[in-house]
Amino acid sequence: MADYTAFVEAGQALVDLLRDHLTPEPIGNRELISLCSPHESENNQLTLFLYHIEEESQNITAGYYQAGQDVQRLQPARYVLRYLVTAHSKAPAQLKEADQHRIMGAALQVLRDNPVIPQKYLSGSTAEEAGELHVLVEKTPLEQLLKIWNNTSKEYKLSFVAMITGVTIRSKRERRVTRVKEVVIDTRERPAPKGGAQ
Repeated sequence: MADYTAFVEAGQALVDLLRDHLTPEPIGNRELISLCSPHESENNQLTLFLYHIEEESQNITAGYYQAGQDVQRLQPARYVLRYLVTAHSKAPAQLKEADQHRIMGAALQVLRDNPVIPQKYLSGSTAEEAGELHVLVEKTPLEQLLKIWNNTSKEYKLSFVAMITGVTIRSKRERRVTRVKEVVIDTRERPAPKGGAQ
């Protein structure tokens, strides 16, 4: 169960995974892969933009769990994070499309080969809790991708959606419980009820 920093830790883990596998080929510099909006890519060649956060509602245990001898804590929340992954080529116009296709192909290959982000890329509270982050490429209709881009007048760029699951944030809500310290068992025989009932 990670802390409120879980979102940034998950995003950075995904970026570091891609940086290790996409450089120096097809992207020459690790810093050209980053978490940012595709509309403000600057010199980046691959951007990851967290555009949707959703709380998992299935298979979630409600209520409290024992966090200490006299303390119970509300169960953690689990989230699904969706990132828009976009290629940006700095190549000349006649080579730009092919360059973007190479970058996207390499990124998809890495995510397919790593359905669980290796522990070495986890940091902060996610690493401390030995969390397990799953990543997959979500089947996203083109219409939905275009809607994300329609907020600006900029031209659509080749993109796909990467989804991370298993992201948890622990709750700070606690309650104190009093443990049973003494049990009294009465073994005396009780008189039978009036009326002859047994």
